Amino acid sequence: MRDLYRFIIWILSYKLITGQDKPIERCEKVREYCKQDHPINVPRCMENYMRRCSMIRSRIPVQGYYAQNLSDSKPMLETKEGIIVHISSEALQKSRNEGMNTDLKVSLVNKTFFVTNSSPEVIYGENVLGVWLGVNEIRNLSEPVQLRYNNSNQNKNVSCVYWHLDQNGNGYWSTEGCSTNVTNNEFVCSCNHLSFFAVLINPKIPEENHIVHLNYISYVGSALSIVFTATVVIMFFCQRKKHSENSIIIHAQLAGSLFLLHVSFLCSVWFSDRSDQVCTTLGLILHWCLLATFSWTAIEGFHLYLLLVRVFNIYFKRYMLKISLVAWGVPTVTVMICGIIGKYTSVYGKYAIHEEKDRSTNASICWITTQTVISYVTVNGYLGLVMIFNTVMLAVVLIKMHKLRSQDVQNKLNKKRLWKDWVSLFGLCCVLGVPWSLAFFTRVPLNLPVLYMFTVLNSFQGVFLFLWFLTLTCKARKEEFVPSKGTINVSFQSTEEHITTNVISNMTEKK
Repeated sequence: MRDLYRFIIWILSYKLITGQDKPIERCEKVREYCKQDHPINVPRCMENYMRRCSMIRSRIPVQGYYAQNLSDSKPMLETKEGIIVHISSEALQKSRNEGMNTDLKVSLVNKTFFVTNSSPEVIYGENVLGVWLGVNEIRNLSEPVQLRYNNSNQNKNVSCVYWHLDQNGNGYWSTEGCSTNVTNNEFVCSCNHLSFFAVLINPKIPEENHIVHLNYISYVGSALSIVFTATVVIMFFCQRKKHSENSIIIHAQLAGSLFLLHVSFLCSVWFSDRSDQVCTTLGLILHWCLLATFSWTAIEGFHLYLLLVRVFNIYFKRYMLKISLVAWGVPTVTVMICGIIGKYTSVYGKYAIHEEKDRSTNASICWITTQTVISYVTVNGYLGLVMIFNTVMLAVVLIKMHKLRSQDVQNKLNKKRLWKDWVSLFGLCCVLGVPWSLAFFTRVPLNLPVLYMFTVLNSFQGVFLFLWFLTLTCKARKEEFVPSKGTINVSFQSTEEHITTNVISNMTEKK
């Protein structure tokens, strides 16, 4: 008999050591387990484990974790952080009907694990509240559950949201099924399901009609930009034999990168419902095209620096070859590294932009799915550095133009040239990619108008680039046939070169 007991103990020990039939983590340890072993998607990990974890508690309480067996007479749980969770009788009854127990598990998770693609929302407090009841999902309740938050800061403009997890494990904040009631003392969130909940201050979730309008603007603008950037590239190469200035080649490459960006954007939207492999490839291509566009706008700013600051000493051996290797090479190396990382973690894939309430339609795109260092460094950080440099260059141009026009006031030519200055300034803004900087201003309270401006200006950037180029072409041809005194004749030159030659011409006249 003793030998039988020893054999059974040996078998159980062997299974525990080898990992077979490993016991499920205790609920109080799930949060730390997910942070350590699944830091990329903690909400998805907790959703999987909290529904089947063990309710056995340790003697030492864990901060931010609460568990309680509910009954009809006591259907609520209060946390030390001042949050009251009130479970409706329908939710309790539904739990019993499906054979589940009524153990309520509540866990507070740091808000840094809930980040969207657009921008970090302002979340009330430091944590997001996760609520689970039993094993299966509780949803579509006619009698909603209530979450009561203490309104210590007397905020009024708030919205109750939950973290919606799609089939790919990605998440975003949604107000579906939740209503908000604000009083002087507390926020009352009434939701017809259980999930991760939070209260957003100055919520930045556009209404559905705005999202539809923004999508149509993006599609129409991108389609037109494809046509006009292709036209710009053709016109540039038609003039290349006669005019081989470096600025022309740089502009052609910028137009080409914009062409590829808008084509890849539309393909990423239209083919987002294809296989995971197709969507992953399209997401990588879209990332590469976006970085290439940022790189060529940076090259435009660098070339502008040479024209305005260095002026005469701007010769570099194999100049175009070097800047082309940088502008196309940096995005290539970046996406290659991201692709290697993607073998271990899903970097690219289907990302849900918006889902209708009835879930009949789902706007999605093939893009970066992991909102970690990859997204913030390669997109936000890179764009920020480019915009800082190009903004400085644009400020230098404005100073130069102001000095010239202050001299023109004496000659009574200021009013005649004012509209030309505005056209030149708008053209430079398009070339330097200034509209991209609006992405950093969508976090302000009035973010909806900024979002419309960002969508219009960047979607139609190819159209604006074509109009700017057409204006320069007509102006250059006019100057070829009608030269004016004190002006250096130029053919097919960029706005930067035109401003520089004006500076040199005025200096020559003074001498």
